[in-house]
Amino acid sequence: MKLQHSHAFQLVALAAVMNCLLALPPARADDETSRDDEASRGYRTLTELPLLSSDFTQEVFENSWQSWPEPLRKAAAQASPDERWKMAFDRYGLTVRPGDDSGKPLQYVVDEATGTWTMNCFACHGGDVYGVPTPGAPNNRFALQTLTEEIRSTKFKLGKPFSRMDLGSLVIPLGTTNGTTNAVVFGMGLMSSRDADLNLISTPLESFTHHDMDAPPWWHFKKRPYLYIDGFAEKGHRALMQFALIPENGPAFFRDHEDEFKDVKAYLSSLTPPPFTGVIDESLAEQGRVLFNETCAECHGTYGDNPSYPNRRISIDEIGTDPVRLHALSTTGRQKYANSWFAHAGEPDEHSTVVDPDGYVAPPLDGIWASPPYFHNGSVPTLWHVLHPTDRPTVWRRTDQAMDAEKVGFHIELAEKMPLNEPDVAIRRSYFDTRRFGKSGSGHNYPDLLSETDKQAVLEYLKKL
Repeated sequence: MKLQHSHAFQLVALAAVMNCLLALPPARADDETSRDDEASRGYRTLTELPLLSSDFTQEVFENSWQSWPEPLRKAAAQASPDERWKMAFDRYGLTVRPGDDSGKPLQYVVDEATGTWTMNCFACHGGDVYGVPTPGAPNNRFALQTLTEEIRSTKFKLGKPFSRMDLGSLVIPLGTTNGTTNAVVFGMGLMSSRDADLNLISTPLESFTHHDMDAPPWWHFKKRPYLYIDGFAEKGHRALMQFALIPENGPAFFRDHEDEFKDVKAYLSSLTPPPFTGVIDESLAEQGRVLFNETCAECHGTYGDNPSYPNRRISIDEIGTDPVRLHALSTTGRQKYANSWFAHAGEPDEHSTVVDPDGYVAPPLDGIWASPPYFHNGSVPTLWHVLHPTDRPTVWRRTDQAMDAEKVGFHIELAEKMPLNEPDVAIRRSYFDTRRFGKSGSGHNYPDLLSETDKQAVLEYLKKL
């Protein structure tokens, strides 16, 4: 049955903004179930089951356009319901589900019986690749702060009750630039209110360093033994559950649903990046491969028939990129996670939690062409700018969903400053200002050692990864 605009939206209770991993409990098959079946169950886990209270209803979402600024509100008033639906998806960075004609958004669990929506992990990790909806791709258009504000305003107009997210977002930023998220802070806050066995405990109020992050592509998951840009948490199915630490979910919830999260891990491990869809100069790319292996592979690994990935952490003094994310997590907080149930999954590939990382881990570059913007904070719009450190823009804005084929990344326009007088907050948040806290685009200056010809060759090779 097709979705008839009858759903409501839910976030993971002020917490699981980026990675809320919810558990679907289907009957499990026998031990001979294939990895493909496990991955399919993992996908269903993420897309089909709401376990937490809804934050707004179908009626509220359908009327959210009434909280839009003019002239967009007037255009929506004159549009058909289907057209308004598409306008809302575009405004908030939502996509349809590939291969599914139900009309349901990839980013939310939809319960047609109750008309509720529940945010899932695809909100941050399920965007589009230059206009093509792609599960596992960073959602570089997600406008969570704007969505929450306009939902709250619509509820006020309709006389509907506010949710915890509606109220909490008044004091905790959800992402100051479209496509970025403050989810790490939510994770820290959730963990601080639990003991090692995940029991709720009373703790004094803590202050956290709010900072925006660019969600990594999920197709890197299978290569990396650790999670997060600083690589502090060992990879495992339990580690994927921590963002469901809302008060309603006690210790029994996590133990009861552990097998379902093994399926989620299998799903993440099954993802591969889409192949480059443009033209590649094979001769130039081969020159780039040789240069890449000589200058970049030490940190980012090798690719092809016998790939390797070193999982190398680079000190912040050497890499020189924005340090805010590294210092935002305290050693005490990391140790609290290390002592918890999440960090002791008993898996064969388990590693120790790193409580005092000194920098960031160089990520794999599989599908790098498909996951702009670049750096952990999303500060660099194209691969060309990654390779040209002195030419990186200070204030920029994406202007088109299509790929900039020459620079490989976003089409952008430059600005001298943020347009603070712009009446549409969504437009203001479409600008990225690298002078703001946690948003620096500096560092990773290694490409300066290459000639311009070499940089073009490496750029061509990156399309093939």
